[in-house]
Amino acid sequence: MAEQYGTLADVYDWLVPPDLLTPEGSAAAFDGLYELEPGARVLDCAAGTGTLAVGLALRGFDVVATDASEAMIARTRALAAEHGVAVRAHVCAWEDLSSEEPFDAVFCVGNSIPHAEGQAARRRAFAAMAGVLRPSGLFVVTSRNWEMERADGSRVKVSEQLVERDGGRALVVQSWMIPEDWAEIHTLEVVVALIADDGAVSARRAAALLAVPPRDARRGPPGRGPRARLFDLRPRGRALPRHRAARVTHSRSASVGQARTARSACSRSSAATSWSRTIG
Repeated sequence: MAEQYGTLADVYDWLVPPDLLTPEGSAAAFDGLYELEPGARVLDCAAGTGTLAVGLALRGFDVVATDASEAMIARTRALAAEHGVAVRAHVCAWEDLSSEEPFDAVFCVGNSIPHAEGQAARRRAFAAMAGVLRPSGLFVVTSRNWEMERADGSRVKVSEQLVERDGGRALVVQSWMIPEDWAEIHTLEVVVALIADDGAVSARRAAALLAVPPRDARRGPPGRGPRARLFDLRPRGRALPRHRAARVTHSRSASVGQARTARSACSRSSAATSWSRTIG
């Protein structure tokens, strides 16, 4: 999976809405979802190119950024240096998360969690995130609205207009393969067709991204969970949201907690208390 996201790093900016391309815009997208004191310790554990991590650092938070992709972390470090902020960025898978000092907030955004390979992997990922979060800390997760994606079925989607980034132009093509069964792997392949001033076309391709949509927590496992506030992240002009967010206040007394809109579960278990790496 990390290798696939390495190829995605080269085309990532062509896929992100313009408002989220800057650190300031990425941080502003979550206004209203959190109230943190200046200097609060924040972990972005699906950092991607680092726009959210750097945006939070610009707001005065003590930020650690992790991602399983070396290419993404390289971009995160470069962006932090460009903006003159201190962001400790590490290559680290979710299951390897560890910190001697707990975080006040953990962000896992950008539709990252469905790329954990099934229910068991999601549980391990959320257990690791819960393990580095302080009691009553804040957890923010976003996910696609997979019901909408599945309703559209397998398809090739071509951007309705040319996308412009840093003076360049491109046509973005997405090829979706949607199986009949929720439990089967869903794939997305991205091709960015770059168009030169003379009309010449060159292509950048991101390897197929694999996801198992997190439908399994729809019913929710037993146990008391953290308090969750659920939000729709509505793209302009759409009546239904393509992406959703959950704001969860974590409690260490919760064995398993449900964030229904994110379609996943958060666990604090004895198996999740030993970590192989310190990131904070």
